[in-house]
Amino acid sequence: MDILTIDAGGTHIKVKASGEAESRSVDSGPQMTAADMVAAVKKLTADWKYDVISLGFPGPVAHDAPLKEPANLGKGWVGFDFAAALGHPTKIVNDAAMQA
Repeated sequence: MDILTIDAGGTHIKVKASGEAESRSVDSGPQMTAADMVAAVKKLTADWKYDVISLGFPGPVAHDAPLKEPANLGKGWVGFDFAAALGHPTKIVNDAAMQA
C-alpha cells in the first residue's frame, strides 16, 4: 500500500509518497483554503500513484477532522471533506503529532 503524506503548513504544503525519491512543495499562506490545498496537492502529485493519504494539519484534530480554522492558512478547513476532495481515504492528525 502506497501512502501520500501531506504536511499542511503556514508557509508551505509539502508532499511525499511511498516509493518516491523526493518530496515536493508549494507555497501556502493566509489565503490558502482547504480547496486550494487540494488543488495544489493534485497538481504536485499528478504523476504519483498512492492508495491512502495521511494529512498533517496545523491545529487541533479529532476524529479525522480539524476542530478549528488554522491560524496561518485561509478559511474552509473545518467541515471540509478531504477524502472526497482528494479521492482517497484520508487520515488527518495534528502536524506536530505526525512529525513525532
